[in-house]
Amino acid sequence: MGRNIVILLGHPGAGKGTQARAIMYRLDIPQISTGDMLREAIARKTSNGKEAKAKMDAGELVSDALVNGIVAERISHDDCKKGFILDGYPRTVPQAETFSKELSNGDNLFVIEIGAQSDGLTNRLTGRWICPGCGEIYNTYSRAPKKEGVCDVCGWTLFHRSDDREDLVRERFRTYNEETFPLVDYYQKQGVYYRVDGMRPIEEVTREILTLIDKKKVLIPAGRGGNEEFAKRRRH
Repeated sequence: MGRNIVILLGHPGAGKGTQARAIMYRLDIPQISTGDMLREAIARKTSNGKEAKAKMDAGELVSDALVNGIVAERISHDDCKKGFILDGYPRTVPQAETFSKELSNGDNLFVIEIGAQSDGLTNRLTGRWICPGCGEIYNTYSRAPKKEGVCDVCGWTLFHRSDDREDLVRERFRTYNEETFPLVDYYQKQGVYYRVDGMRPIEEVTREILTLIDKKKVLIPAGRGGNEEFAKRRRH
């Protein structure tokens, strides 16, 4: 039986991490966040972590070679035998081409873009607080914890990402449009790309994604609509 592999695309703050956790519990497959793995390397002050920190603090992407190696090693673990969810990878077409070599015959690949306009996402990011213990996400403007700075679920101290400043957020939006969005065109041509509206309530987005995976229902058929959307975003 092939693996269920879900790749989540979307602007920073579109809700990829939140939706990844919901899918993870439903399908019993792990969420693999390159951001989490890189932050662990940064916390441990490894050579890769120091390189990644310099790039992230400047709102830039880390090197493909570094990220590709981290992902390839992670998906070789036993907990990925049934599949996995990729949150934040691949970010570029070259990364996607490298990742394609990790796929086997029979794997079920779903590339799901959580659509959202960057103008509506700034507060999601600048107000975001993350729990390093359980991964729960809070927001100063829309979902504050009961006790300031403390996770409601596990009691760990929340942290604010260094690249969630407004100036760096806007730089990350620009980087996404220029370097990551071409993945839509790449995966459309393979017939595995789908898009959901990420600006709706979280539960609605989750239901639509799970319906798609359960029934393999095409929300936006490959080759219809995506190229127009691609062109529109490139103009902006």
